[in-house]
Amino acid sequence: MTGNLAELIGTLDLREKVTLLTGATTFSLAPCDAIGLGELRLSDGPTGVRGPKFTGGRTVALFPNATLLASAWSEDTAYEVGRLLAEEAMAQRIHVVLGPTINLHRSPLGGRLFEAFSEDPLLTGRLAAAYVRGMQERGVGACLKHLVANESETERNSVNSVVDEATLRELYLLPFEIAVDESDPWSMMAAYNDVNGVAATEQQYVNNTVVKGEWRYQGLIMSDWFATRTVAAAANGGLDLVMPGPGGPWGDALVAAVESGEVAEPVVDDHVRRVLRLADRAGALGRPRGYPADLPAPDSPARREQLKRLAAAGMTVLTNRDAALPLRPGERVALIGRHAIETVDMGGGSAQVNPPYQVSVVEGLCARLPADVTVTDGVEVRTRPVPARGGFLTDPATGEPGVHVTLLDEAGAVIEERHAPGAVTAVGVDDDFDTTVATVRFRARITRGGPVELGAIGAGSWQLRVAGRQLRYELRVSGVGIGEEILTPPRAADAVDVTAGDLVEAEVGLRPPDLADAPLAGVGLYGLIAHAAPRPTAEALAAAAAAAAAADVAVVVVGLTEEQETEAVDKTTLRLPGAQDDLVRTVAAAAKLTVVVVNAATPVLMPWLDEVGAVVWAGLPGQEGGHAVAAALTGDIEPAGRLVTTFPAGDGQAPAWSVTPVDGDLPYSEGAFIGYRGHFAGLAPPPRFWFGHGLGYTTWDYADARLVATAPAPVVAVAVTNTGTRPSREVVQVYFQPDDPAQPVRLVGWRAVQAAPGQRIPVEVQADPRLLRRWDTAAARWTGVGPGRMLVARGLGDIRATVAA
Repeated sequence: MTGNLAELIGTLDLREKVTLLTGATTFSLAPCDAIGLGELRLSDGPTGVRGPKFTGGRTVALFPNATLLASAWSEDTAYEVGRLLAEEAMAQRIHVVLGPTINLHRSPLGGRLFEAFSEDPLLTGRLAAAYVRGMQERGVGACLKHLVANESETERNSVNSVVDEATLRELYLLPFEIAVDESDPWSMMAAYNDVNGVAATEQQYVNNTVVKGEWRYQGLIMSDWFATRTVAAAANGGLDLVMPGPGGPWGDALVAAVESGEVAEPVVDDHVRRVLRLADRAGALGRPRGYPADLPAPDSPARREQLKRLAAAGMTVLTNRDAALPLRPGERVALIGRHAIETVDMGGGSAQVNPPYQVSVVEGLCARLPADVTVTDGVEVRTRPVPARGGFLTDPATGEPGVHVTLLDEAGAVIEERHAPGAVTAVGVDDDFDTTVATVRFRARITRGGPVELGAIGAGSWQLRVAGRQLRYELRVSGVGIGEEILTPPRAADAVDVTAGDLVEAEVGLRPPDLADAPLAGVGLYGLIAHAAPRPTAEALAAAAAAAAAADVAVVVVGLTEEQETEAVDKTTLRLPGAQDDLVRTVAAAAKLTVVVVNAATPVLMPWLDEVGAVVWAGLPGQEGGHAVAAALTGDIEPAGRLVTTFPAGDGQAPAWSVTPVDGDLPYSEGAFIGYRGHFAGLAPPPRFWFGHGLGYTTWDYADARLVATAPAPVVAVAVTNTGTRPSREVVQVYFQPDDPAQPVRLVGWRAVQAAPGQRIPVEVQADPRLLRRWDTAAARWTGVGPGRMLVARGLGDIRATVAA
């Protein structure tokens, strides 16, 4: 501790203290020279540490997404990821990384599930604790989010999650409790939603009674960005910090609330104490911390190896009939699908970063099998046009991939010139919401001729000119939620015939008359759409069938995109978008053997499952994605992952399904029976794949399961033998099934082991006592869950032994 925090607080007057309780900018907290407080810098961080800019920031490493990392079922992996993210943060002088996301996978429709670890509170909490330890041991603060019952995105700024107290305690608060118990995270983030009629930022019960009271949490609770709606209710309700700044509801209003007696000054002092404690821990209070000079670059050999290994190890073999995988040397491979060529390596929204490169499956597999792979594009996978990518547009000033951007004020004077490598740029965000920009101009050259889809992204009045053609668009946001201007900006496009080398010029007025007085007029994401016009589906299917018929094995890559897996939007179906199901069936009918790679972070339907030889779930694998997929398919790295979400057999066939509020309320009516818990209890049909499922590349025998201890918690022993022909990794899972049918089955522990072919390994798994209790609402206390049995399993679809407990 640097000095005495109480003494430092005592030197500040009320207004100085209140100033410290709202961000100074979008991603920083205010310094205070008088007490030795430096600027505290925050960054989004679910899949990489983006830094203090939402777009156009420095190049940083793009990690595999949270569900893919969690599929390793490894606290060691989570710990390593925390340490690597700390390195990425230190390279940018970032003090706090806004992650991990530890909300649960309540409904498979949740658009932001890709950021969160799993549907299970124990797995989520233990992985989160390890991740936090890895990060904070290197002096970078973690931020658990989003507190609490924040499992979907529809009407996310106003939805009221209606959750009974026992479910809230036993399920949705439990990952936070575990992380606090085991790793003492330095901060948490209060969610956008209400919980039982009270805003998460005003939750006296959650924030004060449970988190700061019962758990004795000493860290800081900040708001999600723009989530704070009130002054006294939020300040008294346990919120310590309002983000972002420099505006917000506190400031002068909080000073007045203290002076009027609505908020006691000791409450403000406690908030300031927590801000200063965070700053002290992260090295921004007193003498500034030092930073290593030899941190790996995002594209360094060390980082490449780490990210490839982490991604491949979490990939999961869902089916593998007749040992279709791994691919055999010398096989002629037909690689098919848009996701093979344009592999989706990250989700949408605040999880996006600016990576140094992204390896497609085409690049990865062709590098691994250079003489054996043919490549065929697939069907369209997106329903809305996307920004130019892959060098389709280049900056006419530099020749680099991307576009040239000019920002102008109302008088037409140039404010700034920018290069936008991704063909999009943020206005009014990375410049701290400065609203002086009135017009944005774009210039770019098209590198390929023919029919193209050309258009614009962002709210305003647009004019585009290319090849003698002029396009005009009036684009507006829907107004349904905060952040739409950045996260889901409006867009439009038209088909245009162009010649390679044609110049595209575009201009958007940010404040047309109907937007001039809007609160966020001029703030948003703006860019150019440009890509080859889609080819007819029938033509794509015919080409895929021909390629498949000429090969020994067809590898079809299908999946979701940032349209479905993103912040601010939920899914409406688990079906693959476009005609991808038709693509798989067409290939399967023509090929000798078909392998499907699913490039998605969350469950999808697989109506063709019985028609293909193998299915590998690959998640959103990060910048080394293509190399990781190639390593998994060839067996260079075993894809030994286990599912972290139950895959329903059809739409609507999950215990919790709807993510759409009714009159503002979203009832969590399934209680604690989400995911595998509800399926096992018969509240939904049997799933396509159970939570915990994963085959790897070998087979396993379980024997001699028994209870070897009961105190302080039950311990189950079992012997596992690798009965296959390859070294492999097994995850021994133990579930508790209570006798009381009102209590769901639940994961109580797991352990991973490595074994050579034929090797027998003794395994002991200790049950976590936090999963052997229930919340007694009437008595307001924890009590035992009662008698039952331990299930030793490879996922609940493959129970190997039952042990009385």
